[in-house]
Amino acid sequence: MTYRFPEGTDLEKMSKIVSIGQSAGTWSPKFENRKDRLSGHLAEVVELHPGLKGGGLAVIDYPVSNCPDSTGALLTAIMGKYSMAIPMKVVDLTLPPKYGVAPVFGIGGIRRSLGVFDRPLLMGIFKPSLGLTASEHGDIFREAAFAGIDLMKDDEILPDIPGCTAIDRLAAVRVVVEELWRVQRRRVLYAVNLSGRADQVLEKARTLVSEGANALLLNVIAYGYPILEALAADPLVNVPIFCHPALSGVFTGPSDYGFSARVVLGTLMAHAGGDAVLFPTRFGNFPVLPEEESSLVDILQKSSVFPVPSGGVNPGSVLPLGQTYGKDMIINAGTAIMDHPGGVSAGVHSFLDAFSEAGWKMESVSPF
Repeated sequence: MTYRFPEGTDLEKMSKIVSIGQSAGTWSPKFENRKDRLSGHLAEVVELHPGLKGGGLAVIDYPVSNCPDSTGALLTAIMGKYSMAIPMKVVDLTLPPKYGVAPVFGIGGIRRSLGVFDRPLLMGIFKPSLGLTASEHGDIFREAAFAGIDLMKDDEILPDIPGCTAIDRLAAVRVVVEELWRVQRRRVLYAVNLSGRADQVLEKARTLVSEGANALLLNVIAYGYPILEALAADPLVNVPIFCHPALSGVFTGPSDYGFSARVVLGTLMAHAGGDAVLFPTRFGNFPVLPEEESSLVDILQKSSVFPVPSGGVNPGSVLPLGQTYGKDMIINAGTAIMDHPGGVSAGVHSFLDAFSEAGWKMESVSPF
């Protein structure tokens, strides 16, 4: 665990306070008679990298036995109460390889489900976000799917609402999925957005999968990493889980508090079972630091989790994204596809043409 403390901080003093306070809670000679038991739970400051004006980086090792069961316990252990008292930021987190829940599908599994291996994947977002009927979702999906898109997802702000429930949206889309397979022998994934209480989210996921859902979308920060872990570990939820970053800016903003995006959207998502993670990209319209974004993509790809650059992505983003991150990514576009002057099909074709121009060989797609 690497913490960054701001200038003016007594690095040695504060790192010791955090290491003790976030593990044993306290330590003094009166606990000597329990030393054998308690010392095994003490975190240890193993490296200090002071800044020129105070502060700097502190590497603290925590015993895995302090938080063996889930990321919920882990987050409480590494930040917990001091997140409300001390300016510090978690900038890196290294976990044992088998800690948490491993992605079931990841890059390889999603590629196998689609039969696409040698280029990035293209994902679209239903727009408008709210106000469409289930039937209109089916119509949009049909146009995008037959144009050659690989994946479609609900907008993250679309919950399970009357008049356009998740199960109704899925039913409208499934008809097209089956038609597409008959006509083109192609698969397209549809990530249905999950919403509700914790018990409802799990039950809805099982129901949707039993009704033919081939992917799910979860706002992980809003619902919690333990929900993601539960979904990924459930044998009845045997489809890829796409992780949306909504609310993550609250934790990863440019301040002396919180976490780096590498930790929140990278390490923790991978160890909680996410198969693909959406994030804002500087190649769209978000002011993301290049080193922060590249570090996030690196941890995801090394964990075999699909990075999904998003946020104002357009056909002109394809080449720089490819040059920077290679083929193992899912390019996610909303308005650039849905608001194309020529319609949804033309929007999809504009991206696929950009793929070809970037040097990726595209599969031929038969017409309607």
